[in-house]
Amino acid sequence: MPERVNTLIGITDIEQAAELVAGHVVRTPTVPSPGLSTLLGVPVTVKLELLQRTGSFKVRGATARLLSLTEAERAAGVAAVSGGNHGIALAVMAAALDVKATVVMPRSAPARSVEIVESAGAALRLTDDMDGAFALVNRLRDEGLTLVHPFDDPVVVAGQGTVGLEFAEDADDLTDVLVSVGGGGLIAGVAAALRARRPDLRIWGVETEGAEAMSRALAAGGPVPVELSSIVSTLSAPSVSRLTYAPVSALVTEVLVVSDREAVRGTLDLADHAKVWTEPAAGCLLPAARRVLERVGDGARLGLVVCGGNATTADVMAWSQRFGLR
Repeated sequence: MPERVNTLIGITDIEQAAELVAGHVVRTPTVPSPGLSTLLGVPVTVKLELLQRTGSFKVRGATARLLSLTEAERAAGVAAVSGGNHGIALAVMAAALDVKATVVMPRSAPARSVEIVESAGAALRLTDDMDGAFALVNRLRDEGLTLVHPFDDPVVVAGQGTVGLEFAEDADDLTDVLVSVGGGGLIAGVAAALRARRPDLRIWGVETEGAEAMSRALAAGGPVPVELSSIVSTLSAPSVSRLTYAPVSALVTEVLVVSDREAVRGTLDLADHAKVWTEPAAGCLLPAARRVLERVGDGARLGLVVCGGNATTADVMAWSQRFGLR
């Protein structure tokens, strides 16, 4: 395949991002999961990004962008909009790199995420919803702060792509890899890396109902605004970007959509069978994996990018009760 898709993120960009963030982020474990292999009936390998610094993959893109700032941008400070994990990553890494940060979050963001952002020393601005959060952060950019976008930034996407680079290097033979999708930064970067290194892989995206920005974009032929109603705030982007849409439309087999209930059930199953504590943004991979297996038949060897674990026990217990799970 050509190195770039529509002149966007290529393997060279991702390799450069890997060199940039080395020493600042964790090379997370890539391991077989005996429990998930038994549960799903096929070999399963997991990339444990929930063990990453700040509890999710987001620190990779945030760190790459912060390390790419000019002196003037560093002096002005940075701003970000987030449903949780990107804000945590930017707040923590900005503090570590001595950059002043402002994080805008909707009031629906997990309380624990809000606490971590504040404790890291970032200025926190809360809005009524995610649309309002994006509107506010755009005003902050217009006032002179440098926007560190969660997905509409080639440096951030290349940083997230280092997940795929490591997965390609560390995993045994795989046929199918599943990746959660919010604004599309993770899957865009991972797909670019994996398809460059392992061209025969099938890559599947996973969204939750009420946070279907990428699947709606694929149906429409480009990014479109979506109404958000999913409980999974860390997957809730009001639209994807042209930057993330292009590689997904070219490289990803399909984006599957599961219900919030299925995502929470998947979170519980990951705890029971994989022995890892995830958030529903990762839990959604399990119901999607069952659908993939129905499609591809025998001989599948699955890889799951377990993207984050920043949900509290109270969060998951409340969601489980809401959906009548256990």
